[in-house]
Amino acid sequence: MTIWALGDLHLAFGVDKPMHVFGDHWRDHPSRIRDAWTARVAADDVVLVAGDVSWGLRLDEALPDLEFVASLPGRKYLIKGNHDPWWSSRSKVERVLPEGLQLVQSDAHDLGDGVGLTGTRGWTLPGTPGYDAERDERIFRRELGRLRRGLEALDALAPRRRIVMLHYPPVWPGVLDNDVTRLLREFLVDECVFGHLHGDDLALAFEGTLDGVRYRLVSCDHVDFTPVVLGP
Repeated sequence: MTIWALGDLHLAFGVDKPMHVFGDHWRDHPSRIRDAWTARVAADDVVLVAGDVSWGLRLDEALPDLEFVASLPGRKYLIKGNHDPWWSSRSKVERVLPEGLQLVQSDAHDLGDGVGLTGTRGWTLPGTPGYDAERDERIFRRELGRLRRGLEALDALAPRRRIVMLHYPPVWPGVLDNDVTRLLREFLVDECVFGHLHGDDLALAFEGTLDGVRYRLVSCDHVDFTPVVLGP
């Protein structure tokens, strides 16, 4: 079993939202994702999808995108991104979720081979560009609590390897020591994947190992629309 990750698919099979308006490198990106994915991922592999799956505003609009992801090889684990309003209720989504997809939301999953996974959306970090305490502090603290609950559930599994999937970046230049990174360190996380960043912000992302945790940015346009291998 190989574990892969890819974020920010921004699919729009059910709505009119062409991504090439954000740059020509996004043109026909679903086909590029499909081709790269099917060329690399095996049926018994795991793929972590780090949020912003669909531009659909409602679940019925997002369903064609979920079906597209489900049609690709591997077992897929999804978290919610900031552009996933169709994911309003976990129970509602799970009632129509195509086979082969699983939601990750502050819970723990045994991926096999001693590997455990948890995740949540996350939020803008205090001290980073765009953060507004009046607007963001309550949401950030709520997401931090969800992450802790997920890590506690993961701890109960006692896996040999621990992976956390977030949507928002948990690290930022000049803000490397923060509530999120301290929590990941406390629970002995091995690897954390995240997305959300695009365009000029890609150059600002921190990637590498910090206090024993390896951080990987997996936004589609950062990794050439190709799932990246995690691990060993």
